[in-house]
Amino acid sequence: MTAPGDVSIVHRPGRTLSAEDGPAALLTAYHLRTEAEKGAVVTGVEGLPERYRAEISDPQRAFADDVVLMALSQSAMAGCLVVTAPDDGGSEIKRLWTDPEFRGRGIASGLLGAALAHAAEGGAHTVRLSVWKWRVGAIALYRRFGFATTEPWDDRDQLICMERAM
Repeated sequence: MTAPGDVSIVHRPGRTLSAEDGPAALLTAYHLRTEAEKGAVVTGVEGLPERYRAEISDPQRAFADDVVLMALSQSAMAGCLVVTAPDDGGSEIKRLWTDPEFRGRGIASGLLGAALAHAAEGGAHTVRLSVWKWRVGAIALYRRFGFATTEPWDDRDQLICMERAM
C-alpha cells in the first residue's frame, strides 16, 4: 500500500517480526514519549514497564496474532501501527507513531487508513482504540476517520476510549 509522497506501508504479521527488523526504534520512542507525557522519568528502555520492554525486545511474541503496519520512506522506518486480529467481531488499533522527522507528510493518516482496510478485510465489525487525552492531534485524526468516544474498557486516568463501526 502507498502513503503520501515517498512512503510505502508494509503489512508484517507479528509472528514474523524480530527485534532487529521490527519497529523497535519506533516503539521505543513511542513508549518513552508516552511515559514522559505521563510525568514518569524514564531515561531508557530498561526503565519502561515490562509489557512495553517486551514489545521492543520481542515483537514477534508481543504481537504474534496481530499485524504491524510499518511506514517506510525508502529504507527508513517512518511510522508504525499495530492492528489486532478480530476478536468477537472487533479489532483494536495500538501504537500509532510517526517518527518526528517524518511528521506532517500524512503518514499517520496512511497508517490509519491501511489499518481500517486490513480490519475490514479480516471481517471486523468494529475497530477500537485508546488515546491519552492530551494527544489532541491524534484525537482529531481519529475523529476525522469516524471514531467516536465510547464507554471506557480501560480505567486508566486520562485515557479516552474510541470506537468506529466498519
